Amino acid sequence: MYWFNLLKANTKKEYLELKRYLPNTLALVLTFYIIFLGMFFGIQIIGDPTTQDINIQFAIVNYIFWFLAMMVINNIGWQITNEAMRGTLEQLCMSPMGLWKIMLSRLIASTVINFILIIALLYLSMFTSGQWLNVDVLAIKPIFVLTIISMFGLGFIIAGISIILKQVQAFLQILQFILAGLTFVPLSVAPMLAFFPFVKGVDLVRDVMIDGVTLSQIAAVDFMILAFNAVFYFIGGLLFFFFCERVAMNKGLLAHY
Repeated sequence: MYWFNLLKANTKKEYLELKRYLPNTLALVLTFYIIFLGMFFGIQIIGDPTTQDINIQFAIVNYIFWFLAMMVINNIGWQITNEAMRGTLEQLCMSPMGLWKIMLSRLIASTVINFILIIALLYLSMFTSGQWLNVDVLAIKPIFVLTIISMFGLGFIIAGISIILKQVQAFLQILQFILAGLTFVPLSVAPMLAFFPFVKGVDLVRDVMIDGVTLSQIAAVDFMILAFNAVFYFIGGLLFFFFCERVAMNKGLLAHY
């Protein structure tokens, strides 16, 4: 019941912030749509006509997951920074639920709400380009869930760093380009990236949406790698967050900005 109330409260908070700051929300979506238009027209103008369709499909999947990764991983860092600036970070730490549970509920809430924006961007991109991908929900769902869990782990690492350093805006901006690199580089070029967070998931979703691969055609070893990444990065990220929270408490970094 406590978890439900916590998730409900934070979902309402995330929704109200998006609604009350609607111009900022619309500007965010418009910015990513413009980025896609740049990639789309770039492929059409200077791309190889024989591989133009597949390149556009590749770009759609990659930039959608880039948007998702930024919303999930970067968001929690901004959350910590904003709470510290408002002077409410220490109050969250004093909550009987614990800071990590509050941050996890916010991650889940923001992911659910931003998923609606992602679906809108996906279909808008497909409509604009005329490239309709294979949206097989049955195959994508388990891949998506395991990929999101590994993203949550990386988000907790960013949150831990934010608790101690507070000012991490420049780092988060750099992280955007790192996330873009991890999203756009195919595993066929760099196979070892399969053990990086969310990279394997993006690769499998590309197989489903572009090549029409079904759930039964995905190898068991691929799901094993996905599950390993999800457990490893989530637990590792949570432990790192606990360590940073303890350091911040010992140094008295929670009470002031």
